[in-house]
Amino acid sequence: MSFSGFSHETFDFYRNLTADNSKEFWKRNREIYDRAVRTPMEELAGELSGEFGEVQVLRPQRDSRFSNDKSPYKTYQGAYLDIEPCLGYWVQIDASGLYASGRFYPYDPAEVVRYREAVDAEGSGTELAELVTRLREEGFEVGGERLKTRPRGVPADHPRLDLLRHRKLDVGLTLAAGPSLGSPEPLDRVRSIWREVRPLLRWVSQHVRAPDRA
Repeated sequence: MSFSGFSHETFDFYRNLTADNSKEFWKRNREIYDRAVRTPMEELAGELSGEFGEVQVLRPQRDSRFSNDKSPYKTYQGAYLDIEPCLGYWVQIDASGLYASGRFYPYDPAEVVRYREAVDAEGSGTELAELVTRLREEGFEVGGERLKTRPRGVPADHPRLDLLRHRKLDVGLTLAAGPSLGSPEPLDRVRSIWREVRPLLRWVSQHVRAPDRA
């Protein structure tokens, strides 16, 4: 089936799950999750897969083994496509709306080092800064895990200090919950967002991942 949007039930479900994240709530409302969350997200993922590659829809259960938070369910429904390990496209629906982004989320400290070396270098660093500035001007949010202070050895007046603080990058746009999300419109919006962040993902592939292939 083609994607037709998310209903008000989608957002009500996540507001209620946030208030009562229990197995009992899930059991009572599983049919709503399947109809109003899982099905439209799978339809959205299927439509996006035609252009970008196979988009994977995540399971709703949290992995709480290594977390102090033992709540059993995610308060969002995510889907992703990694073009390389830990590098790719993301989309999620939750109580606040729909968020779509490009992200780089390395677990290997050596990749963080290579990322910062590429940001520090004048040529590649300036290229990334210009990409990020252009996306910010178009309303994109620039997030991702980062240091509260500057990395060791980096001067306080470094022209790209903000980017050097990042350990992970997540650059995207939020579409607020509302009537427009109940139509096919979000499909075109997510497509547009993913196309906009594609140069950022290519930058990471070229300047951070290239040493692995050398």
